[in-house]
Amino acid sequence: MMISPADMLLFAAVVRAGSFTKAARGLGITKQSTSERLGKLEERLGVRLLERTTRHLRVTEAGATYYERCAAIASQIDEANAEVQRRQAEPVGVLRVSAPVLYGRRYLGPVVSEYLARHPKMKVELVLADRWVELIEEGFDLAIRVGIPENSLLTAKKLDEGHVYFVASPKFLKKHGAPGPRDLASLPCIGLRSSDTWEAQGVKSKVEPVLVVNDHDVACEAAIDGTGIARLPAIVCREAVRDGRLKVLFGPQPAMVRPIHAVYPGRRHIPTKVRLFVEALSKRVDPMLPLATEPSPQRAGRPLATRARRSSRSLK
Repeated sequence: MMISPADMLLFAAVVRAGSFTKAARGLGITKQSTSERLGKLEERLGVRLLERTTRHLRVTEAGATYYERCAAIASQIDEANAEVQRRQAEPVGVLRVSAPVLYGRRYLGPVVSEYLARHPKMKVELVLADRWVELIEEGFDLAIRVGIPENSLLTAKKLDEGHVYFVASPKFLKKHGAPGPRDLASLPCIGLRSSDTWEAQGVKSKVEPVLVVNDHDVACEAAIDGTGIARLPAIVCREAVRDGRLKVLFGPQPAMVRPIHAVYPGRRHIPTKVRLFVEALSKRVDPMLPLATEPSPQRAGRPLATRARRSSRSLK
């Protein structure tokens, strides 16, 4: 018959206390329940563990040997509980984090460094990949995701918003003029896919970029060189817009605003190592602010065909 570990721990508590009454009081159970459970334990073992009298409680020879084993188990359980509680107070171990490449490059370096400095018993494994990893299946503690989380089993904490803008260089605008939203389909563009649908001021256009590249930094450099119009996150093109190498098209409003979340398993008893890292992310110094844009070039928003007709009339 299966012996209950709880009854083994109860036996060890009775021997330590020296009486049923003291042990029962310490465990929050009744003296009668304590006595009955130990009686059943002896029956299952087929051995008398305790000699009981009205005034004294004595451990038998077999009981003394059994107590040593039960006390060792109780000690290991106490150590395990204490270790878990220490880990909740001070994070220990490895934190596995997944994040998009761009976000990781721009923001996570300083956050991770500060986290490790504050918590010297921690290690961080940071994996940068432009895909949504399966947290539990792939063994990640936390992921940074751009967009709206779909898995309701994960806890999601919003960290920020990513602003995306249409931009082009002064060189490109000098050659092609200031485009309107309907001109996107007919102008050279730089994109992440060979065919895509872009929306500007409510106008959707199917574009087939002259340059397809899966890296935003390369796309930004190509836009600065005048290769075409690019749709770029503010964190990539901010400096180029600030110093005039790129101009924001179609007014100051971003083309897209995408929420950025930290997601992690569970809603209760969140591991301290995860909670503290999310707090560090939320407090980072350099927020993802939208671009401080300048007014669009003159005649911005006017279709190229209209401008061409007016130009031809002025030459007559």
